[in-house]
Amino acid sequence: MEVVIAAVTTIVGAALGSVFQQLFDGVIKAHEKATKFKSLFGDLNSTLESYQILTQYIEQTDRNFQSLQGLDGFKTKMEEGIQLVEKCSNMHPLQFKFNFFKKRKYVEKLHALDVSLQNLLSIVSIYVQVNLRDRVSKLQTSVNRIDRNLVVQNRTENQIRGWCAVPNPPSFTVGLDVHLKNLKIKFLNDDKVSMFVLTAPGGCGKTTLAQMFCQDEEVKEKFKKQIFVTVSEKPNLCRIVEEMFQSTGSQAPDLQNEANALTWLQEFLTETGKDPLLLVLDDVWLGSSESLLDKCHEFKTSNYKILVTSRFRFPRFCSSYELDPLNDKDAMDLFLDTTSLRDSKFDIPPDLVTKIVKLCTRFPLAIKVIGRGLCNQPVEIWEKRETELSKGSSILDSEKLLLDQLQSSLNALDKGAVIAKECFIDLGSFPEDQRIPAVVLIDMWSELYDLQEDYLSIACLHDLNYRSLANLTVTRNEERGANGYYSEHFVTQHDILRSLAIHQTVHDPRGQCKRLNIDIREDAVPKWWTEQKQKPKETRLLSISTDGAFSSKWHNMHLPKAEVLVLHFQTKNYAFPKFKKMSKSLKVLIVTNSGVLPAEVSNFTVLGSLSKLKRIRLERIWVPSIKENPIELKRLQKISFFMCNTGRAFSNKSIRFFEAFPNLEEMNIDYCSDLVELPDDLCILIHLKKLSITNSHKLSALPEKIGELVNLEVLRLRSCSDLSELPSSVRKLEKLKFLDISNCFRIKELPEYIGEMCCLEKLNMRQCSRLQELPASILDLEKEYNLNWLQMLHVN
Repeated sequence: MEVVIAAVTTIVGAALGSVFQQLFDGVIKAHEKATKFKSLFGDLNSTLESYQILTQYIEQTDRNFQSLQGLDGFKTKMEEGIQLVEKCSNMHPLQFKFNFFKKRKYVEKLHALDVSLQNLLSIVSIYVQVNLRDRVSKLQTSVNRIDRNLVVQNRTENQIRGWCAVPNPPSFTVGLDVHLKNLKIKFLNDDKVSMFVLTAPGGCGKTTLAQMFCQDEEVKEKFKKQIFVTVSEKPNLCRIVEEMFQSTGSQAPDLQNEANALTWLQEFLTETGKDPLLLVLDDVWLGSSESLLDKCHEFKTSNYKILVTSRFRFPRFCSSYELDPLNDKDAMDLFLDTTSLRDSKFDIPPDLVTKIVKLCTRFPLAIKVIGRGLCNQPVEIWEKRETELSKGSSILDSEKLLLDQLQSSLNALDKGAVIAKECFIDLGSFPEDQRIPAVVLIDMWSELYDLQEDYLSIACLHDLNYRSLANLTVTRNEERGANGYYSEHFVTQHDILRSLAIHQTVHDPRGQCKRLNIDIREDAVPKWWTEQKQKPKETRLLSISTDGAFSSKWHNMHLPKAEVLVLHFQTKNYAFPKFKKMSKSLKVLIVTNSGVLPAEVSNFTVLGSLSKLKRIRLERIWVPSIKENPIELKRLQKISFFMCNTGRAFSNKSIRFFEAFPNLEEMNIDYCSDLVELPDDLCILIHLKKLSITNSHKLSALPEKIGELVNLEVLRLRSCSDLSELPSSVRKLEKLKFLDISNCFRIKELPEYIGEMCCLEKLNMRQCSRLQELPASILDLEKEYNLNWLQMLHVN
């Protein structure tokens, strides 16, 4: 050893000699007794032995070298290394048993020390070659041996660190075989797809499916090179790129910042993409990881493909594949495996097992969390858990692991998407398993968050959809928001995500002030309501759901700041609550009957007390005659009827639209099967801008004076199959921008002077099969207003 130290001292200066000896002694000792980090200590020993090979040769041949200068940094690294090696060698294995990240921290520190020693060795090797040109052929043998040590060490390091190696999937999986088959079809057979996203909320099995995909024999045959990188919510881009290089046995570049890392990433993809390569980016988050996806997306070859797992969809980059919840059989299989019920010494009744599995909502992580808590537990514990869940106790209240997993997705909304987070929480105001019409949310959010343009609310829903916090579906793809038409947009939400939304309302003091959800069974209202001990005076959104046994007996509600009221009921007869204490604040009223047939409302006239009401939506309601039930809502701007019986309300003998709604700007009538005609009184609504009548198949005619709606901008008459013509007065609608008569099969011709509608921008005539020709005046739109009417028309 003294000979070695003398040689090192000769070359690199006396400053490193004693430090080198202490480090080498410490590494040898640590390697001999190590139970943890044994492979890393072996790497350090290999590097230091390479010094020994080199310096022994120099000592035997020629000592006439000038010492190297400027190596103080390596001295500091060696001194730090002495302390690190001593600390790691004295650590007990139990310190890492439950702390993976602590272990990884020390792994990375030992690796960094080894890299520093390798750099020093490289410097010395080059210096020796320069100073021993006449002996270079003899020295080359030693240098080659050093290089072999480095190559072996690189390979060993990849096996130790393993960050880019494909992890093995769990030994037991359920519900993923069909997804694996579909993924192979979509991903392997389409050369145009270079990047593909597996998306679902946290805890649904995205990572497991990606692991199964990589281990599939057909996939391994096509992609012999596979790199698996966990990105995470706060990615270290430099570390990720370094690990990619190291996974192929290459020396990692010295990366100073993210921009530098992205440049090297492109270099890596260019080189490795020459052969078939599968790159898996696991747990990619919105915002923080998009620069990584951008760079990967720029480089496209048929040999190189990227599989992304994420809670977000990233539609601008690539196609996506969403994991569905487990079916009942798979949910039961997973639960039985997690609880070890087949091997349990306790006899658990099958019906009890079935009830608990159902309450887990087919959500994999929920099943695992609940199952682990019941593993090898007596039947009394099972019964207690079933009772807690059946009584409405949220699974999130007792299972912190599940809550933390889901909460992390919601926390991401805090960064620049505060309104989106509020909107997500609002979804908990609707009954379980209900398909929520997007137009309902538009009405709510226009007042709660000042989203005055409809598309802003839809954009918010898209944001939640991208983040897998809600599912936005469109029942007719050809009408994805065309000209502000969102009646075919619906929102659904997994039960566990709805529980998360409700959890925010209950446990967030601010949320509790803003929202109040009341679920009434029979006539059992909350005690605080009848006793008025806790008065939620700050509530802005109130949702009340009642069942089929509710008698419509309401208690007084003191909610002076309530702006939105959502009522869900199931009875054939219903009565509105007393609005006295909210008459000066309520702006939006949503009334939904969940029954099959329209319901009678006995006290319709109480709506007249809501002096600030701006928007009403009635669903499956038998709308009474306004003449017999007079109301006056001077501030009402929008009224919507969905699947309502409107025959009595829209009769020319009973209607008084102008008196009831003098400032109405928008009216929507959808699936109202008994609507035959519109009253003439409607044409007095001079403030009306949008009139939408869709899927009302008995409507046969429009009022002759419809041209008096001088401010009308949108006239939508979609799927009114009995409508045979448009009144000639429509030519007076000089502000009309959009006319939709699609699926109006009986219309044979358009009004002769339709060309006088000077502001018309779009005419939708899809599936108007009897309309064979257009009036000559249509050319006036092109001649006088420089419009290409052929581009304006939407025809068959």
